Amino acid sequence: MKHHSLLSIRPVRSLPGQLRSRAAAAFTLVELLVVIAIIAILAAMLLPVLNSVKTKAKVKMAQVQMGQIVGAIRDYESTYNRYPVSSNAMSAVSKVTPADDYTFGVDFLVANTGYTPSAVYSTYRADNSEIMATLLDLETYPSNGLATINKGHVKNPKKTQFLNATMSTDVKAPGVGPDLVYRDPWGHPYIITIDLNYDEKARDVFYRQQAISKQSGLSGQSGYNGLINSIDPAGAGDHFEAATPVMVWSFGPDGKAQLNVPANQGVNKDNILSWKQ
Repeated sequence: MKHHSLLSIRPVRSLPGQLRSRAAAAFTLVELLVVIAIIAILAAMLLPVLNSVKTKAKVKMAQVQMGQIVGAIRDYESTYNRYPVSSNAMSAVSKVTPADDYTFGVDFLVANTGYTPSAVYSTYRADNSEIMATLLDLETYPSNGLATINKGHVKNPKKTQFLNATMSTDVKAPGVGPDLVYRDPWGHPYIITIDLNYDEKARDVFYRQQAISKQSGLSGQSGYNGLINSIDPAGAGDHFEAATPVMVWSFGPDGKAQLNVPANQGVNKDNILSWKQ
């Protein structure tokens, strides 16, 4: 009988190289799919959070910009004892009795809320560009080279730049566009109301309305966001106003505002207001 030493026993063959490669590849593919699935789940969970953070940052930016606009208008008035507006705007408010304030951006409100302009705007409507031209001391519009109300520095003879604002080359982008309209972080024009009847109060054409500003459940003069109807003791008229000579507001993240909807509800709830208390 023949005896075989242990050294002569043939080892068990391992898997062929091609089979090993296929097994490794299959395992790697499963791992990859699992990782992709996990990433997709995490992304779905994080996206709302990231969007919320981004929106809050834009809201804060709008608040800062509105504060700068209010401050610049006040500084201008302190320097020249008048507001940075055209003679056309002054004439428009003087033609009604009693003299009223002026809201820059009425055409934008008409197009986006259906607002019906009062008699003040029957002869002259302006966006906020004439204010920006004066505060920034610009003589011509970058978009077409036409003269602004500040041509020859007539509105700003000291040539002072009262406002520090980012300039844009796009009329739909945030910042001051080539048309000199100052737009919020979502690309919508800021609505600016100035006390042109010089009673130290401002009455915006949108927020003056009782359907928007009168506090629900209250029969008096109190309005939302610190507004007061000082003219009508019952708060029945459209006379809600802010105890400040300048009001600036934005349509906010949703880019919408709506008539006959209370200021604390619906699309009006996220509007950003310079005077909000």
